[in-house]
Amino acid sequence: MFLGKMTRAGIGMIAALGLSTSIASAQESVEVLHWWTAGGEAKALQVLKKDLEDQGVSWNDMPVAGGGGEQAMTVLRARVTSGNAPTAVQMLGFDIKDWAGEDVLANLDALAEKEGWEEVVPDALKDFSKHDGHWIAAPVNVHSTNWVWANKAIFEELDLKQPTNWDELIAALDKIKDAGYTAVAHGGQAWQDATIFDAVVMATGGPEFYQASMIDTDPDALGSDTMQTVFDRMAKLRTYVDDNFSGRDWNLATAMVINKEAGVQFMGDWAKGEFLNAGKVPDTDFMCFRFPGTQDAVTFNSDQFVMFKVGEDRQDAQMKLASAVMSPTFQSAFNVVKGSVPARTDVSNDAFDACGKKGMAELAAANKKGTLFGSMAHGHSVPAGVKNAMYDVITAHFNGEYDSATAAEELVNAVASAQ
Repeated sequence: MFLGKMTRAGIGMIAALGLSTSIASAQESVEVLHWWTAGGEAKALQVLKKDLEDQGVSWNDMPVAGGGGEQAMTVLRARVTSGNAPTAVQMLGFDIKDWAGEDVLANLDALAEKEGWEEVVPDALKDFSKHDGHWIAAPVNVHSTNWVWANKAIFEELDLKQPTNWDELIAALDKIKDAGYTAVAHGGQAWQDATIFDAVVMATGGPEFYQASMIDTDPDALGSDTMQTVFDRMAKLRTYVDDNFSGRDWNLATAMVINKEAGVQFMGDWAKGEFLNAGKVPDTDFMCFRFPGTQDAVTFNSDQFVMFKVGEDRQDAQMKLASAVMSPTFQSAFNVVKGSVPARTDVSNDAFDACGKKGMAELAAANKKGTLFGSMAHGHSVPAGVKNAMYDVITAHFNGEYDSATAAEELVNAVASAQ
């Protein structure tokens, strides 16, 4: 069963986090589990907290460190198993679908109908926000994951132009490395390896190949010559990463670009929040552009607040939280800070900076063109079991355990075993 048995480790984790089983004045408070603990993300979350406080609803924080959310899901399973679900949980993609099948989520249909969510939320997001036709989550944003973040001073110093294809990217990385900088800032965590892999798959094979391999998991695509080329390119990128990358959190890699220690980072648009939090200005201090070769496509994930079934004394505050998340005012204010774009299609881009406006325009264009794809790396293209099987192969190859031909074969086998 998905929830699993309560373990001593789970009980210990709850005790360590000091998660009480009852909260005073619960009717006027919400308890939210999330993993927005980094500087820019933590700052973005304050926007939502203040919105609720202005409505007389206090916020009880359950921050769990770890950019991919895996640790948060471990804590959540323990909480729900013990009969003490939080009000809302930050969640992504197929994790939402897994929990939706457990009959532990709240029904938001009445609020969604009252506020007209159906008309303003893109279908790609509703695929996760709804289950069996019922609203179970409030989408906060849309992140696109195939971005490059570059230190503009380094590019100007080395007279580099924005690369538009693989060969130009490699030429730029060579110059950055030869100049004594770390060319690619990266953290050696499976989800970060997979984030780069997503972009390389799209750049190498194009949208149709991405669909076949990362979404349809066609074994012919997974084991193809094109996939071997993808792994060859991953191995090449590995040569531009510094020796201390293993285990590094993503925001620390971003700081390397911010501090002019590294030239570029391949990361989703949440990285922009770190630049902004450091006082940096788009197009002045840093550059943002699509991974070369993916200019006409967008891979995405979407943070959503999934609402869990709670007692009647907590439901009013829960609905206020969901309504606050979906407010156009909040969606603009939050995403301006966070680096993402609104989950609603009716929010103005006036408050957004250059990278934000670019992101909104490219997302709209990809959606219209049919080149908007859920990110494998971020749980929006395949179920968690398949994603994790891919992670294992991608990371093993990136760390030199497989050559490219073997990695392609292992990818086929791993996906088949996970399905």
